[in-house]
Amino acid sequence: MRPITVDGNEAVARVAYRLSEVVAIYPITPSSPMAELCDEWAAKGEPNLFGLVPRVVEMQSEGGAAGALHGALQEGVLATTFTASQGLLLMIPDMYKIAGQALPGVIHVAARALATHALSIFGDHQDLYAVRPTGWAILVSDSVQAAQDLAGIAHITALKASLPVLHAMDGFRTSHEVQKIVPLSDRELKALFPFGALEAYRRRALTPEAPVIRGTAQNPDHYFQNREAINPYYLRLPQVVMMTSAVLEKGPGHFRTVLEELKAFMEEREYASVEEMRGVMSYLKVAEPAALERANYLKVLGSHRLLP
Repeated sequence: MRPITVDGNEAVARVAYRLSEVVAIYPITPSSPMAELCDEWAAKGEPNLFGLVPRVVEMQSEGGAAGALHGALQEGVLATTFTASQGLLLMIPDMYKIAGQALPGVIHVAARALATHALSIFGDHQDLYAVRPTGWAILVSDSVQAAQDLAGIAHITALKASLPVLHAMDGFRTSHEVQKIVPLSDRELKALFPFGALEAYRRRALTPEAPVIRGTAQNPDHYFQNREAINPYYLRLPQVVMMTSAVLEKGPGHFRTVLEELKAFMEEREYASVEEMRGVMSYLKVAEPAALERANYLKVLGSHRLLP
């Protein structure tokens, strides 16, 4: 596509709008233009990637926007919101719930200083660091072009990995910087979009037709077992980000290249299936795992050197 001239907020909003069905908004500087643009496009009846006009709902606080996001995700809806600074802090309770329930929400943040001894609307990453323990994956853009591209990667990764993703850019420095970028077309987004993962996500939605229980109270033994159960989701997330980024850069044909290289690798090493190859590098597969662990420990100790 021909290049366009936009700022970081518009670059992100153009992608988030097309990949969402519900957009919960509440204004806060410097993220407000993302919400305003989505509201404007919905009012004009502009469709998203699926031919539907997203439902844009303005709440009464950032906490309300996070609650609306959580509720939409529980129903199997593609949903997003935008915020910054103290607004992001007000979303923390719902962020823990969304991550704990492995829901593919996306929050776009124009990073900004937190109000401490005084309020500041200028750039900082305090808000991002404050939400690191919530369990959301964090992607950070450093340019207007990257803001657009990583916005798309955030939405697609969230759905593929079944984990929420926070996408951030520097407030003002990137959110309001005007640059010429190569826009992502609907055709490119459709080629990247994981429709199979979307169907699986829809099947997990809360519905009276297939009732399930969520949000129970658990004793420590069950609680921590369930917290550990989500670890495989996080272990595979970096690979999902890397593959999505590679396909965005090289096109859908990259899938074929990866499969052909994997097939050649397996034939060279005489693996009959991926399942046979899985875990062969694990230390648990060696004859004496404990001996290998001790050897690696001694190797690390031997490599230690005091600084002069």
